[in-house]
Amino acid sequence: MASSLASQSLHQHSNEQHIVHYTQCPVCGSEQIRPVLQVQDFTVSQQNFVVWHCNDCTFRFTQDVPDATTIGPFYQSTAYVSHSDTQEGLINRLYHMVRNYTLQSKRKLVQRAVGVRSGSLLDVGAGTGAFSAVMQQNGWQITALEPDETARRNAKEKHGLTLQSPEALYTLTNDAFDAITLWHVLEHVHDLQGYMQTFQRILKSSGRLVIAVPNYTSYDASLYKEFWAAYDVPRHLYHFSPASIEKLAAQHGFSVEKHLPMWFDSVYVSMLSEQYKTGKGNFLKALCNGLLSNLRVIGNPSKCSSVIYVLKKK
Repeated sequence: MASSLASQSLHQHSNEQHIVHYTQCPVCGSEQIRPVLQVQDFTVSQQNFVVWHCNDCTFRFTQDVPDATTIGPFYQSTAYVSHSDTQEGLINRLYHMVRNYTLQSKRKLVQRAVGVRSGSLLDVGAGTGAFSAVMQQNGWQITALEPDETARRNAKEKHGLTLQSPEALYTLTNDAFDAITLWHVLEHVHDLQGYMQTFQRILKSSGRLVIAVPNYTSYDASLYKEFWAAYDVPRHLYHFSPASIEKLAAQHGFSVEKHLPMWFDSVYVSMLSEQYKTGKGNFLKALCNGLLSNLRVIGNPSKCSSVIYVLKKK
C-alpha cells in the first residue's frame, strides 16, 4: 500500500499556501510518474496546474495543489453548483433539471446494490444534501459529511439536514453502514488512503461502497484534452481510470463488483468544455459530442465520461 506520507511533501509558498508535491504515485507508490497535461483553473483562479500520470497503475493526479487547510479559496465561486445550488445560466438550469431525475436513479441503484430497501447510509461530500434528503425520505438512517460551510448551511435551510464536517469520518464506529456513497467526491479528498482504510472499517460485511468519479479515459476527455472540464484543477486532486480504481480498491480489501454509466455527465461536461475551449457555450456541438461519447461506450460503461463503481468487501 502506498503511504500518503511517503509519497508527498509539503512546502510553503510566500502567499501562505501549503503545497502538496508528490514524488510517488498516491495510489500505487510507483516512482514512474511524469507530467502529461497543463490545465487551467477556469472556474476560480485562472491559474495553471500540471496533471501527472503514473505509468504503472494509470492513475493521474494534479501536482502542487494546495493542501486541505489552504484549498478553500479555490471553491469560492457562485458557479460551483454543488455548494451554491445556483440556477444561473443555461448549464446550471439543465443540471438541476437532470438532477431531479438522477437523485431517484441513485436511490434505486443503492437499494439494488445493497439488497435492502432501507438501512444505514453514510453520504460523504453531501453538498447541499439533496441525495441524503431523498434517502432519508425513503426510510434510510443518514449520516452526511460536507467540508464546505456554505453547503452545510444550504442543506440545513433546504432539507433540515445537519451535515457534519469530514473529520467526523474517523470517529465513526466499526461495521456501522449498509452503504457508503461518494458522488463525485473521492477526487477531492486529500487523505485518499486514509478514507479508503476507514471505509473498510466502518462498512458492514454485506454493505457496498459506491464511488462515482470522472473517467479521463473517456472519449470526451480525449476529445477536449486540457479543456476537459472534469479535470477541474485544483479542486480535482486525482483523475481516475478504471484500472487505478481497481488497484486502489484491492489495496484496501475491496473488489469492484460493477461499473455503471453516468450518461448525463458526458453532455454536461462537454457543455462546460466547449465553453472553456472556445469561450462560447456552443450547445449543439456539445450535445453532439456528449451523445457521441455515450454511443461509443454502449455495452462498456467503464469507458463512460463518469463511472459509478460498486465495491464490495473481499
